[in-house]
Amino acid sequence: MFKFKKILEAGFILILLMVLVFLGLRGTFVRDIAGNVHELPGTVISVDNSEIIQAGAGAVGVQFLVAVIHGGEWKGEQVKAFNHLNGQLDMDEIYGPGDKILLAVQVNGEKITDAKAINSFRQDWELGLFVLFALALVAYSRLIGLKALLSFVASLGVLWWVYIPNLLNGVSPLPLSLTVLVLLSMVIIMSVVGGTRQGVAAFFGTVCGLAVTLALTLFFGDKLSLSGMTAPFSSTLLMQGSYSLNLQHIFYSAVLLGASGAAMDIAVDVSVSMNELKVKRPDIGMAELIQSGFNIGRMVIGTMATTLLLAYSGGYLTMLMVFVSQGTSFTRILNMKLVAAEIFRILIGSIGLLIVAPVTAVIAGVLLNIRVDAFSRQSKVESFCEKGKPEKSRLQ
Repeated sequence: MFKFKKILEAGFILILLMVLVFLGLRGTFVRDIAGNVHELPGTVISVDNSEIIQAGAGAVGVQFLVAVIHGGEWKGEQVKAFNHLNGQLDMDEIYGPGDKILLAVQVNGEKITDAKAINSFRQDWELGLFVLFALALVAYSRLIGLKALLSFVASLGVLWWVYIPNLLNGVSPLPLSLTVLVLLSMVIIMSVVGGTRQGVAAFFGTVCGLAVTLALTLFFGDKLSLSGMTAPFSSTLLMQGSYSLNLQHIFYSAVLLGASGAAMDIAVDVSVSMNELKVKRPDIGMAELIQSGFNIGRMVIGTMATTLLLAYSGGYLTMLMVFVSQGTSFTRILNMKLVAAEIFRILIGSIGLLIVAPVTAVIAGVLLNIRVDAFSRQSKVESFCEKGKPEKSRLQ
């Protein structure tokens, strides 16, 4: 049995590595934006701000700059680029000499004909932050941390190269989301916890929580008249011509996606804790073990619900500050479409977690005791056979 678990875990790691290699190879060929346009890093040498007009806190106009390219076959070349400013503080950036930026470079006959500043070049520091996270995770959790890291990167790749493209192609969002989340939950839990009884319990507990979350999302989403247009960039999708997309169900899918991580977290917490309890106290009965699982789940959920509240509130902190500064009434705040959507996310996700904990406790309690009972019966049979052998030889 132990050997089978090791083979299963090795199989999951191999599958994850194959997915990562496939996604990595696919990413290396994505270089052009559109035909002869390339994205390249560069450093600003000089700027011309004479065409910029200050408009309140923002600015409109065009910033002209000269930059030296750092990547690709045009490395070391200087280009003249422009930077459009539309007065949007959340999107616009004004650059100065020495700033490292990302350039969209148009090429004609191997020669640069035009260039545009897109954003500050941040991915080096983002990569450094990810490496720090990976090192800390592996240093603390060792092999489990490595498996968690692989599943993290593989999940990101599946979402980016499989899930989102299928949504854009018009695949029905809810069945697609449920399928992807069930598969991701299985891979993540089995790769981290292993092909164990507690891993199986955590997986089925997560799936049950997702099913309840989906049902509640469909029911209360209709009652609250949430169309999905509150999601960031939903209007941009429509303006790009994606009129056939079901933005309401895409919004519901986002609720499912947000709740799935916390559901897996609670399911694994409960099942692994119950397994540790069973290992330390092999004589504990099924009913007592399940009751202990309920107690563990209550403690975890007590903080997890507040965690969801703080996580979503942190994302809309500036919006809350505007409400307070303007003295907006509580009744008006509660009935705003954007606020109702966030309340919907928080409460639906929290109710889903309330289902995950007890279901996982029951499944883990049954599976962990079945395993021990089966092992005990096998041990008794082997002991009986061993005792019978000498007697049989004496009779002969």
